[in-house]
Amino acid sequence: MSDLPHLPGVLSADEIAETAAAIETLQRPDGMIPWFPDGHCDPWNHVETAMALDVAGRHEAARSAYGWLESTQRSDGSWHNYYASDGSVKEAKLDTNVCAYVATGVWHHHLRTGDGADAHRFWPMVERALDWVLAHRREDGLPLWAREVDHQPWDYALLTGSASIMHALESGAALGEVVGVARADWNDAAGIIAEHLRDRPHLFEPKDRWAMDWYYPVLVGALRGERAARHLRTHWDRFVMEGLGVRCVDDEPWVTAAETAECALAHAAIGDLDTATTLLEWTRPHRDVDGAYWTGLVHPPGIAFPEGERTAYTGAAVILAADAIAGTTPASEIFRTWSDR
Repeated sequence: MSDLPHLPGVLSADEIAETAAAIETLQRPDGMIPWFPDGHCDPWNHVETAMALDVAGRHEAARSAYGWLESTQRSDGSWHNYYASDGSVKEAKLDTNVCAYVATGVWHHHLRTGDGADAHRFWPMVERALDWVLAHRREDGLPLWAREVDHQPWDYALLTGSASIMHALESGAALGEVVGVARADWNDAAGIIAEHLRDRPHLFEPKDRWAMDWYYPVLVGALRGERAARHLRTHWDRFVMEGLGVRCVDDEPWVTAAETAECALAHAAIGDLDTATTLLEWTRPHRDVDGAYWTGLVHPPGIAFPEGERTAYTGAAVILAADAIAGTTPASEIFRTWSDR
């Protein structure tokens, strides 16, 4: 398994394979990957799990996952927020970030596989999705958070969601170059979002008790270099429980392995691989015997919360962080190659 990430003493290639297998056992015949057995699925976390399957070399499963998105995409380019395990719509809301992330996933798939046929196959889906997202921008260039199917959108933008959309737009533009379609407008839109993330955080709806709003601008490369490192240091004590991981929110002792792994991605993005590796090591208590991961642990006493919940996206975040740190697969560059902007 030399082509799988391997971090000695932290996470082995065999363990990566085991976690990927646990994720794939959840995949339904139509390609959908629910959070847990008989659970619901949202397109954002579905994409993240597909990315993890690609890292682990399970390309047919990842391709099937993107095929499910292809078959369920609405005519306007969007997806609903949640789908039940039988494929029916569980929550009809349309979230711009949820819909944009497919571009990041398909670009990641191309980087990992080099499959030009898949790039061309999934390009129309990506283009429809990103154009739908950008149709929901405010005058300042920020995509509105979400809308109900038959109603006006909410009037505010979210920081983490906008950062993820920025990353998706850059990924989509890179995919466009592969298929011969220039979408410089997507890079331009991403640049405007990045400027707001760096210099105008007041434009976003206040959600700063959530750890994601802390590290996500670094994870996607809106903040870089020393400014990014200073930002991560400044808020470390608010969100990190030393030796345990990253709190989901700053006022509760609830450590989630996904947030901890994503924070590791942010540190890997600026080249701080030592801190990234330490954070990933702290996810070990979340790992179950079959390679699946408990969503969160409340400290003390370290009990699982939500009770009994092991989520596919949590294992996926760990796999992606391991690849970003080790730099094993070509797809790892999607979280690693930030040049100074």
